[in-house]
Amino acid sequence: MARQQYSAEQHSVRMLKVGERVRHILSELLARQDVHDETVSAANISVTEVRLTPDLRHATAYVKPLLGAEEDAVVKALRQNTAYLQREVAKRLGLKFAPKLKFRGDESFDEAERIEKLLRDPKVARDLDQDD
Repeated sequence: MARQQYSAEQHSVRMLKVGERVRHILSELLARQDVHDETVSAANISVTEVRLTPDLRHATAYVKPLLGAEEDAVVKALRQNTAYLQREVAKRLGLKFAPKLKFRGDESFDEAERIEKLLRDPKVARDLDQDD
């Protein structure tokens, strides 16, 4: 039987769907504190996004501990428990190949805060008011 070919749009949708499923699985594992690590269990961790490569073999999970406390320690603890998390994701995902997980801290909130701070600057506000 020939391998099914996906169009670029179908492939993109599939990446998003699988990424969202991986995010839900990781969130569930972390919420139930299935990871037997003190650092991971002590922190409430949000999985904000999971990005997959086009071949669905590698996934980067962006995580953020509640209130951003000890983010580096949490990411390090998740990296130490990657094998367990990959195994659980593979079981629950049901794909032929489970993606290899990589954890990173989510910096999008920090970037949004930086942009907000710039927009509140009086000089920028003055320039924005002139445009109206």
